[in-house]
Amino acid sequence: MGSTSAENHGSSGVGRRALIKRSAALGLVSVPTMSFLSACASSGGGGNNEKAKAGKKTDKNPLGVNDTARMEFVLFDGGFGKEYAEDAVKIYQKDFPKAQVKFSATQKIQSTLQPRFNQGNPPDLIDNSGAEQMDMGVLVGKNQLTDLTPLLDAPSYDDPGKKVRDTLRPGIVEMGQFDGDPVWIMYYAYTVYGVWYSQKALDSLGEEYPKDWDAMLRVCAKAKKKGMAGWTYAGKYPYYIPFSLYPMIGKVGGREVLDAIDNLEPNAWKHPAVKACFDAYYELYQKGYILKGTPGLDHIQSQTAWAEGKALFIPNGSWVENESANVIPADFDLAVSAPSGIDSSDKMPFGTIWASGGEPFIVPAKAANAAGGMEQLRIMLSEASSKNFTSKVKSLTAYNGGTDGIELTPGLKSGVAALELAGDNVLNPRMQDWYVQLQKEKIGVAGLGEMMAGRATPAETIKKIQGYADQAAKDSSIKHYKHQ
Repeated sequence: MGSTSAENHGSSGVGRRALIKRSAALGLVSVPTMSFLSACASSGGGGNNEKAKAGKKTDKNPLGVNDTARMEFVLFDGGFGKEYAEDAVKIYQKDFPKAQVKFSATQKIQSTLQPRFNQGNPPDLIDNSGAEQMDMGVLVGKNQLTDLTPLLDAPSYDDPGKKVRDTLRPGIVEMGQFDGDPVWIMYYAYTVYGVWYSQKALDSLGEEYPKDWDAMLRVCAKAKKKGMAGWTYAGKYPYYIPFSLYPMIGKVGGREVLDAIDNLEPNAWKHPAVKACFDAYYELYQKGYILKGTPGLDHIQSQTAWAEGKALFIPNGSWVENESANVIPADFDLAVSAPSGIDSSDKMPFGTIWASGGEPFIVPAKAANAAGGMEQLRIMLSEASSKNFTSKVKSLTAYNGGTDGIELTPGLKSGVAALELAGDNVLNPRMQDWYVQLQKEKIGVAGLGEMMAGRATPAETIKKIQGYADQAAKDSSIKHYKHQ
């Protein structure tokens, strides 16, 4: 989801990270999503993108990029901005001075690029993130993407003795796989999802981050007495809520509960852990601990209210530090935590967190210069480009390193500490990249959004979401995926 400018978010985030608009805006998303489904289904024919001839493979050009071929790169213009990508493009241009490179950035990925997929002339590299993210499951299921295995098996940009795949953080390659060995997506950012807050504000309450739900309610009650809401969230994009809710479900019931949800298994949403966590979040609404007006706020408005001290906690991804940099006070002391649990009966320890690749980059199957698109990614996965990204946008990348010599910002430092605390207890729910429409429009907007606004009870919401999941499981037009 990634850096999500109207998402994740996700992002790319979602998003994110990356990340759909409510009611009226729902129309903006759901209609293109359906037309994209049908367009992909009928796009197996022709196309007018003439493929670039292969270049000569050398030590400096291991992917055999045609050094005179045009390369087009379209970036999602979200919370991470575009400067990091522009810097990487300059390196491509330096390496291939005869090549014409076209770079552009947009928040409207789907509406801008859908017609070009239909016509068979997509760009060579796309950052497929944001509210108008194209459905990854559909793209993979309709053979619209290039397998990135050649990139992963190519020598890294820095060290010819190491393959690109050997320089990546754990789980990144697997995230790009949907069914079998091919790798369809390169998630560039490494996003820490969780509950974000001001350590200064928490200190002012004389509290530490609450590890169980009784403690969470106590902290929220204290905040309320001081005129501060306990929580806010992106009310218009309530699929942000799972950034803390999903890992809480995994903590309470075990990672197998999240796997069953991703697998669209019957009654997966009826697991006791789901009900316990839905009941806990609903209690925030019932006790008046949600910032008034939150259901009408978008991601920027909710983040601004939170940064202004109107609410203590917000579910989000690590792009929030950069996306809200202009409103977060210098002494805010930004921090992130893994979600609070229910109690000592939880299956996984406190610190269990959701962290995974964000900002999904793809090379279309019908790209004229797929080798060029992959080479641009190889450059971005170098140590220098990774450090540049981390320095400029305050987030980690898929490159396993890239922080040496960099003064970490408060949020980034807190994210690194959260990952260290989690150890092996890192969860990676796949709903948001396997079933984008189900995750955003149905589970998010129609399900959790209604519950957190007080318009549906947890029991009603679970029944509704299970129904949506069952529909998706039975829909033969959707390619289905399962945890291996």
